[in-house]
Amino acid sequence: MTRELDVEFVSLTKRYGETLAVDAINYHFHAGTYACLLGPSGCGKSSTLRMVAGHESVSSGSILLGGRDISHLPPARRGTAMMFQNYALFPHLSVTENVGFSLKMRGVEAAKRAKRAGEMLELVDMSAYGDRLPAQLSGGQQQRVALARALITEPQVLLLDEPLSALDPFLRIRMRAELKRLQRELGITFIHVTHGQDEALALADEIVVMNDAKIEQAGKTRAVFDAPATAFVARFLGSHNVIALPDGPVAIRSDALQLGATKDARLEGRITNIEYQGTHVALTAAIAGDQEVTALMSDRDFFGAPKELGEAVGLDWEGQDAHALRA
Repeated sequence: MTRELDVEFVSLTKRYGETLAVDAINYHFHAGTYACLLGPSGCGKSSTLRMVAGHESVSSGSILLGGRDISHLPPARRGTAMMFQNYALFPHLSVTENVGFSLKMRGVEAAKRAKRAGEMLELVDMSAYGDRLPAQLSGGQQQRVALARALITEPQVLLLDEPLSALDPFLRIRMRAELKRLQRELGITFIHVTHGQDEALALADEIVVMNDAKIEQAGKTRAVFDAPATAFVARFLGSHNVIALPDGPVAIRSDALQLGATKDARLEGRITNIEYQGTHVALTAAIAGDQEVTALMSDRDFFGAPKELGEAVGLDWEGQDAHALRA
């Protein structure tokens, strides 16, 4: 559709009066990547995305697209397109008219924009719905229309603001696959805001974990998951235990924590919760220092030698599975 361009934040800052929403963040997104901005509500991720789109002004710093500073350009001249959380479809326009609306604003003639809208609807598998109104579509179908409308402008970067949050869990998983397929087909950079760890891990080539207006950690998704730098990242990504040891805090993945006899174990604990999760069983144990840890066991291992609530257990791990954290 268009050539791949990288995106770079250079000391990017956003203030709302006295409130610092984004605090001088720096990051370089590789061209053609699927990136997720991940973090809790209020961490600055949506403000960051809206600055890239041009819907929020930049207080200081820069946003570079292919080396070009777009920080103060109007949205239509940036080479970006944004898909909003609520899809923001015009209720009185047909699907085809919704998709072609931005071309109409540019003065493109009716026949040409209808043809282009048809191509975009084919891309998102919605060709059969061109004459319908948004109210006649399911949530997943509305999402596809919103995607087609964003892509019709041939953006160099597609910005997605929690695009799956309105969908039911089953459809959310299906649409994750659709988004990833589209990104691969188009070859452009996607920057996707979410507070869902599963969503980010499933979609992203790169993740940027934000906390309190700053970037807590960023990089290739698997590298960040395997080696969280801070307790916040380890806990927020999930599937990690943060354990305070005499030589400092460490992160240990739940599937690497081993339960056994208390004799010679690194730690001792007492089981406080057992949760069956289908293929796995999650066991929570209280340990010294008023800490809790979770271990994942396969259902076969657990039911082969079941544990009981209140039972004392030893907790152990392989040396390479403990990852030191910075303060």
